[in-house]
Amino acid sequence: MNNFLLAVRSSFGFLSTIPVGITMEGLDEFFKRTYLHILVGIVLGLIMGAVAYVLALFLSPQLSAIFIVIFVYYLTGLNHLDGIADLGDGLTAHGSREKKLKALKDMSLGIGGVAFAALTLIAFYAALVSLQAEALIFGGSVTDMAVIIFISMFVAEVSAMQSMLTIAAFGKSIHEGLGSILVKSTTLPKYFLGFVMGIVSCTLAFWYIDLALAGIIAFFAAIVATFVLLNVSNRHFGGVNGDVIGSSNEIGRIIALIAIYLVLKYNTGGLFWTL
Repeated sequence: MNNFLLAVRSSFGFLSTIPVGITMEGLDEFFKRTYLHILVGIVLGLIMGAVAYVLALFLSPQLSAIFIVIFVYYLTGLNHLDGIADLGDGLTAHGSREKKLKALKDMSLGIGGVAFAALTLIAFYAALVSLQAEALIFGGSVTDMAVIIFISMFVAEVSAMQSMLTIAAFGKSIHEGLGSILVKSTTLPKYFLGFVMGIVSCTLAFWYIDLALAGIIAFFAAIVATFVLLNVSNRHFGGVNGDVIGSSNEIGRIIALIAIYLVLKYNTGGLFWTL
């Protein structure tokens, strides 16, 4: 198989639950092309957006939000949410950096991890419900609202993948593993190639409804949140690992959705409309 196609297949095997198969050779090819995170984000975002569109058309905001959350984790797996839980255990551990690192790597789940995972799910749900309510006001009809939800899920997933690239490109590994391989592999040229792919995708997505800056703001909001996470991780752990990288995905998705909600809510009819 062509090395690039092998890398593409492996990227979906690594970042989603799509049963495409994955090998060490495939992972090696994927890590040589870490910008493929954005390609995966584009495809997953389209799938998530399509499902969210149908759910938003036929269910209440609360019910559709629950099923969207379930589908997102069905499609992407729980590895990144597990990273949030491990991060929570590490950040809430008392004592020295060594104790925090031990809690971060510990296989058992503590109260900090439970709290962080629960708050992440609540924030994801709340962002979706709030966004649907605001999109209905902004769009004026259920169909227009569903279109906005479709676009928003697409942008949020692309932004989530860019968040992982960001923390991998600018973070420092604290121990060996898949996370450290991703950090070492994500050079600045690969990062900026992914950045260009991401910002173009998010801009064009919202251009459809003459709200191009919403995609740009959401994309950059996720990146800013990632740098905040990176700063926190550096202070507590001295660097990043796979759990922190996975956490950036969850945080980036939620922050992007919140940013879109805020753009819709505070759009004044001219400030955020077009480029």
